[in-house]
Order: sequence, then C-alpha cells, then structure tokens
Amino acid sequence: MYQELLVNCFRGLGIRTLKEAEEMSFYEYRIRMEAYNLRQFDTEFHLHELAWLNREVKAERKSGKKTKPVYRTFKQFFDYEKILDRFKGKKEKQDETNSAAARYREYMRRRGEHGGKL
Repeated sequence: MYQELLVNCFRGLGIRTLKEAEEMSFYEYRIRMEAYNLRQFDTEFHLHELAWLNREVKAERKSGKKTKPVYRTFKQFFDYEKILDRFKGKKEKQDETNSAAARYREYMRRRGEHGGKL
C-alpha cells in the first residue's frame, strides 16, 4: 500500500521527490487524489464535449433537394462576445439589477394602489 501511495504521488500529483511525498499527511494525500480524479473526470468530459461539438458543427439541414450547413459562420456556432460576457458575469449582474428594479417598481405600484400602505 505504501508503494502504491508513492506511485500515485509521483504519477498523478506532480510530486517530484520522495521527501515531499513522505512529508504529506494522509488527509492531504486523500484531498489531492480526489482533486486529481476530478481533473481526470473533467478531461474526459471535455473530450466528450469536443466530440459533440464536432458533430454539431457538421450538422446540415435540408433546403429543397440540397443540404446546407446549420451554422453558416463561426459566430453563429460560437458567439465569443456573448459567451465571454456570460463568463464574466455581466449578464447575470444585469439581470439581477433589472429584476431588483422590477421588484421595486412592482412594490411602488402596489403601494400606490393601497393608499401608501401595504
């Protein structure tokens, strides 16, 4: 078992020296191994996602007797700016602001209907 732990340290955890491996606590080893396994899972997911996207980009639709690509431009397939904004959280923040403003407007409307009292 000890040898297996060391092999895992060198193979998957990026540890280079025996001293570094031996100084690691068992708890730290378990956490690092869990992170390593999740990274492996993420890699597998990414490969499957690439295969799916490859299928999508080749998709065609019928147009009369011929077929045409579903995506005529790369931007139709992958809108860089839109996705970048989503990753930066711009859309979410904007939606939160809009929903807060909408709730406030609704509150004020109801308050006005009830003579200033709710």
